[in-house]
Amino acid sequence: MEGRSLHPLVCLLLALAIVNTVHGQGTRVGFYSSACPRAEFIVRSTVQSHVRSDPTLAAGLLRMHFHDCFVQGCDASVLIAGAGTERTAFANLGLRGYEVIDDAKTQLEAACPGVVSCADILALAARDSVVLSGGLSWQVPTGRRDGRISQASDVNNLPAPFDSVDVQKQKFSAKGLNTQDLVTLVGGHTIGTTACQFFSNRLYNFTANGPDSSINPSFLPQLRALCPQNSGASNRVALDTGSQNRFDASYFANLRNGRGILQSDQALWNDASTKTFVQRYVVLKGLVFNVEFGRSMVKMSNIELKTGTDGEIRKICSAIN
Repeated sequence: MEGRSLHPLVCLLLALAIVNTVHGQGTRVGFYSSACPRAEFIVRSTVQSHVRSDPTLAAGLLRMHFHDCFVQGCDASVLIAGAGTERTAFANLGLRGYEVIDDAKTQLEAACPGVVSCADILALAARDSVVLSGGLSWQVPTGRRDGRISQASDVNNLPAPFDSVDVQKQKFSAKGLNTQDLVTLVGGHTIGTTACQFFSNRLYNFTANGPDSSINPSFLPQLRALCPQNSGASNRVALDTGSQNRFDASYFANLRNGRGILQSDQALWNDASTKTFVQRYVVLKGLVFNVEFGRSMVKMSNIELKTGTDGEIRKICSAIN
């Protein structure tokens, strides 16, 4: 009614709705609404089928989209198979979920041949994986086209588990992502696991005095049991202890409590420029993190886009036409 102000919660939800309808240059929400109206449904139902059989695939698909966007932009170059491709780079050897994308592509080619790009399938699958893990949904702008170049040598710019905060900020900034985007997107580690080889150096002779002092001493025996000193390099450890298949803000509470797994993750709590955002997600918990994750994902998914006549629509995601 005139003269009455909106309830604060209504204002918040309206603001969130606006935030999550971000469009990128050359992409838009509902790009396939005429050419392939069931496109998003087909991707979602395919992801759902695979993730229900193996919940760990959700983290795999989210990570794959991240690795795709940081190299040559979000153009599905990470999906191309063959000698010397991105897929063969050391940082990508642990990627999982290729079969999910291939399955969705097969169904989409049957329904709408030559219309839906592999890059868009990957962007949609990442969102659907978050939702299936308990996170909030967001609108994914579509209209990306697939790249024709995939070189293992280009993968060197990916954020790495031993990176300092300054190096992480440089790598994100180079892609147009700010410090808040960095903390928010790394929060994707709320689901999934890593191998001992990527952090076991923290557990034993990290310094002359022994283990990394930023690890909570009460947590150390648990990590050492999972990653023995001279063995178990490939053992898997949850990145978000106690909540590895649930998309929530507990990852940030673990950082506060000295229970971050990767050196690059725990560093976010120990650096003043990133700690502010970690604290915010600890205090405000799930809703704010979920909404801001969706916003940063839209921003990331529009890195160095190929749209219009650039690139192609692959018939098979693992091979250039």
